[in-house]
Amino acid sequence: MKSNVIDEIVKNDLCIGCGICVGICSRKVLEIQDNEYGEYVPCEVQACDSRCGLCLEFCPFSNNENETQMGAKIYGSIEGINYLFETGYYLDSYVGYSNDFRQSSASGGMATWLLTKLLKEGIVDYVMCPISQKNPEKLFSFEILSNEYSVKAASGSVYYPVEMSEVIQKIQEIPGRYAVTGLPCFIKALRLAAQKNRELRERIVFTIGLVCGQMKSKNYTKYIAALAGNNDLQKVESVYYRGKSPEKFASNYYYQFTDEQGSQYKIFWDEGISEAWINRWFTPNACNYCDDVFAELADVTFMDAWLPEYSKDSKGTNLVLVRSPKILTLIQEGIEKGEISANKISVEKIIQSQAGVLELKRKQLSYRLYLAGIKGQKVPEKRVKASKDIGMLKTREIKLKEMMQKESKQLFLIYCQNNILEIKEFRSGMNPYINQGKRLRLLGKLMPPIRVIKRISKKEGTEK
Repeated sequence: MKSNVIDEIVKNDLCIGCGICVGICSRKVLEIQDNEYGEYVPCEVQACDSRCGLCLEFCPFSNNENETQMGAKIYGSIEGINYLFETGYYLDSYVGYSNDFRQSSASGGMATWLLTKLLKEGIVDYVMCPISQKNPEKLFSFEILSNEYSVKAASGSVYYPVEMSEVIQKIQEIPGRYAVTGLPCFIKALRLAAQKNRELRERIVFTIGLVCGQMKSKNYTKYIAALAGNNDLQKVESVYYRGKSPEKFASNYYYQFTDEQGSQYKIFWDEGISEAWINRWFTPNACNYCDDVFAELADVTFMDAWLPEYSKDSKGTNLVLVRSPKILTLIQEGIEKGEISANKISVEKIIQSQAGVLELKRKQLSYRLYLAGIKGQKVPEKRVKASKDIGMLKTREIKLKEMMQKESKQLFLIYCQNNILEIKEFRSGMNPYINQGKRLRLLGKLMPPIRVIKRISKKEGTEK
């Protein structure tokens, strides 16, 4: 009897909650539910008698083909295609923004422009993306949209768990051409499923990827809402994650929460969001074992232009990595018609813009794999090899953030009762880790001068 996704993935805390396994399961024995940490996971609603193992074959964190192998099959034969280990396959790269959608979007609005263009020109019949639900227990969900106006209304980043089980079932039931948006792991799951499911393979004609450093649980949004001053988390009906302020850099965006009374609470990145984000509070464990930065299996990948020459522009700018010849043509036509303001940019600049995420998902991943190995933990096979040789300070940082990742989840359960989070008590519990992080950063700043002094002392000693 074959193992299934519950045995191999969920029980080893490696599930990202994409919902593909539930949407594809022909026996209907799986269902997506919230766990106590505000993360989606599949569970068995009845015993799986067939043990066919298909759910495991579609899982992005199972030991199936990696992104390089799959990318070669999908894009390797395209004329003019290039390949780099950092980015995967690519045809061309751009920087720019949409003239119509820039203000209403998270960054430059290029993804929204492309999705609306695909619908407007009849290239696809449906777009699948997350939209707001105005439901405190389910603020966002994946939906299938059929007109450009609904896509425009859905524009913006979503740092909230969503899953695909219901929409995947609908795609199998409703004929048509679909464009699907998703994070790297979701796109990989779709590609794996499409290899064995004809309806998905024929009907999903474009995949639109987004660069991702980590996902967050529902409790992350609740924590930031409480930090912003909304004490009753049950009353939060909507959240806008990437508000732009003209007087601030694009990187210092704000979250805005709206409750059932219409009251709004706003908090900027540098007022506490960055602390929770950078230190990996409320991050699913599966994110610790992802090595795909640029959504390598997507036909086009969008990201923020985190480069000095663009990040100060509060209006926001996109970087775009293109793999599909059809989408490359659409972008070129959009530039000629003045629909988008974009120029070619070197792939080296694309890589530079995501240096932090690459550090996280490649170099730091190697040490996380090493730690998992000595602890005897089950983790997926990755393209990055396990290594302990990444530097003393970096190993201490990784271990500290791993502790914060776990502790943030546990403390939230302790201090959030009846949808009221005792924010002071929660932060008091996290403070020892925060202080350790500050000391570690200070030590990192002092290390270069110390090395210089040692080299000078050694040189002087030799000269004597």
